Amino acid sequence: EGIGLCRTEHMFLAGDRLPIVRRMILAESPEDEAAALEELRVAQKADFIEILEAMDGLPVTVRLLDPPLHEFLPSSEELEIKKATVGLTDTEEKLLAAAEQWHEFHPMIGTRGVRLGVIKPGLYAMQVRALMEAAVERVLAKGKPKVEIMIPLTVTREEMALARSWATDAIAQTMATVKKKLDVTIGTMIETPRAAIRADEIAEEAEFFSFGTNDLTQLTFGFSRDDVEGRLMSTYLELGLLKRNPFETIDKTGVGDLVRMGVERGRATRPGIKLGVCGEHGGDPESIDLFYEVGLDYVSCSPFRVPIARLAAAQAVI
Repeated sequence: EGIGLCRTEHMFLAGDRLPIVRRMILAESPEDEAAALEELRVAQKADFIEILEAMDGLPVTVRLLDPPLHEFLPSSEELEIKKATVGLTDTEEKLLAAAEQWHEFHPMIGTRGVRLGVIKPGLYAMQVRALMEAAVERVLAKGKPKVEIMIPLTVTREEMALARSWATDAIAQTMATVKKKLDVTIGTMIETPRAAIRADEIAEEAEFFSFGTNDLTQLTFGFSRDDVEGRLMSTYLELGLLKRNPFETIDKTGVGDLVRMGVERGRATRPGIKLGVCGEHGGDPESIDLFYEVGLDYVSCSPFRVPIARLAAAQAVI
C-alpha cells in the first residue's frame, strides 16, 4: 500500500553514478561541487519518475541520503597497498586523501544522515529538487504522486527545522512555475533514544515519524549489530541473558518503551501526526503486536516480509 522506506543511497552506488558522487566529494571549488550535484539531480530525477509512476496514488516515503560519505569512497587500506606496490594515479591519490579525511572511528554514529546534510546542504536540496521535479512531471502526465520526504537521524528540533527549510525552499523553487498543488509532507526517522524522548519538540517541525527500530535497538543497547550477532548473541540467548534476539523481535520493555514514549509525545504536540516503523521489526508478528498496541499507523518492511506483516497486522487489529 505504498513504500515506507525508499533508500536513495542505492541510486548513488550504481556503476554510472558512483564516479559522479566521488567528483562531488573531491570537488575543490563550489562550482565543481555544484556541477557534480547537478549531474546527480538529473540521474535521481529519472529514478524518481519511475518510482512515482509505479506507485501512482500510493504514498512513497523517500529517505534523503543517510550513510556516511566514506561508503562512496574506495578503501584507504587497498589504496595504500596499491600505492606501495604499483603506485597511484593522480585521481587515486585524491581519493586516498579524501578517504583519510572522511575516515571515522564509528561512522554509524558519526557524520551521516542529517549531520551530513548540515556539512553539505546542497546535497539534500538537490535530492528534494529531483524528487519534486519528478512529481511535477507525473502530475503533468495525469499521475497522482504522494510524496513523503524523510530526514534521517534527527535528534533535535533545531536540526529538523534546518533540514525542513532546505526541503521547503527546494519545493518552493520547483513549484514556482506550476499551478497545481502537490501532496507533499516532510517528516523524520526516530532512530536515537534522544529523538524518542524529545519527540514532542521534533514533532513541531515534522509531519510524520518513522521509527527506525534497527538503529534505535543498537543505540539503546549499545550493541553494534554486526559484531554482537556474530559473536555474543548465541551465548546471551543460551545463558538466558536475553530472552530473544532484539534485532529480530523488538525489546518490548526497553526499545518498545522508547517507541511508546515517542508516539505519546509526538501526538501530544501534533495530534494528527502519521506514525510508522521501518525495518525488520516491521515484518515480525510479535513486534507488530506491540506497534499496534502503542498506536502506530503502519509498518514497513522488506518485500518478502510483506505477506507476514499484513497477516500479523490484521491479527493485531482483530
